[in-house]
Amino acid sequence: MSTCFDGEKSGDWISASEAARLRGVSRQAIGGLVRRGRLRTLEFGGKTFVSRMDVEAYIPDPGGRPRKKTVRKKQAKPKKQTD
Repeated sequence: MSTCFDGEKSGDWISASEAARLRGVSRQAIGGLVRRGRLRTLEFGGKTFVSRMDVEAYIPDPGGRPRKKTVRKKQAKPKKQTD
């Protein structure tokens, strides 16, 4: 792996399996991130490698539907006591 891109070292590109071990996820999860364009890839010798820096820096989005913004209810004013 002697080809380098944008000043990166050859050790900066790792296999999907190694990326999965590094993140604690499956190879399929890494493949999904690659398909969605979240990780940069390099094809070399018929194999696909991902950027180690991208894998380490990746922060997953919170999944699911966004929470609704809650509206605060107005507090009732205490009633005045009449004697």
